[in-house]
Amino acid sequence: MSVSSALSIRNLNIDYVLKGKTLSAVKDLSFEVKEGEIFALLGPNGAGKSSVIHALCGVLTGFKGEIDIFGSPAGSIEAKRSVGIVPQELVNHGFFSVQEVLRFYSGYFGMRNNKKRIQFLMDRLQLTEHQHKKMAQLSGGMKRRVMIAKALLHSPKLLLLDEPSAGVDVELRNSLWEFVRELNKEGTSILLTTHYLEEAERLCERIAIINRGSLIAFDRADTLIRKLAERKFVISLSNQKSISSTDSRVQVSSKDEKEWVVRAPQALSIRELFKSLNLELSEIDDLHIEEGALEDAFLRIVKS
Repeated sequence: MSVSSALSIRNLNIDYVLKGKTLSAVKDLSFEVKEGEIFALLGPNGAGKSSVIHALCGVLTGFKGEIDIFGSPAGSIEAKRSVGIVPQELVNHGFFSVQEVLRFYSGYFGMRNNKKRIQFLMDRLQLTEHQHKKMAQLSGGMKRRVMIAKALLHSPKLLLLDEPSAGVDVELRNSLWEFVRELNKEGTSILLTTHYLEEAERLCERIAIINRGSLIAFDRADTLIRKLAERKFVISLSNQKSISSTDSRVQVSSKDEKEWVVRAPQALSIRELFKSLNLELSEIDDLHIEEGALEDAFLRIVKS
């Protein structure tokens, strides 16, 4: 593992035995998260993401392959001290207050007096006015904030965010994104799993996509979009004209006699597109372009 790696996974295989049958959840998975990077691990439900997260945290053992966190094997005391995790499922501490939960949880990391850090996190996550409320009294979004605060109590070097914005409103989601960026600027490496692909597109430098336990794509987000996403063009012509493309990658359909919808690979330039359509700018009355997104690339990869 290189010195600049926060996380290195090499040839990871995770199997489960169900009713006497061996099921493979993760197959020969390898990738690396650089120190100081925001990295996304994406995949449909059942792809193996949760199994990978459980192995990273030391909850799941008996896997084959190697997982190193800042040079220490997953599950070791050194690795656990380096990692903070925000799980997908909300943990219920119903009868304790927010402040009590954060104080108790600090004790898990041997921090008897962690008031300054607790206060900082409550202020930053807008929990201060709720600090004396019982957890059972909080909304789902507020409980999610408490879970993030818990994960950051010991100032981990690697933060694992497993669906951090699931079930939260748009305002909270945007504030979480802002906080994640701030943490990253302060030096925290972040591994994110999410079904909100806009979240990954906005936050992450590189992305790994897994399906049925196997790595099927691994690159920069902008590179995946450029390679695999499509642009949508709505073209209004000044005169009636039937258009088609000489490029097999371009799909053309008509809305009416003068308006056409064209879908083309993100990598295809507008000049190349117009040439394939045999169109001149003088023939165009109006043009609307919708850029491709990570969601397009994701769906194309997963369905292929």
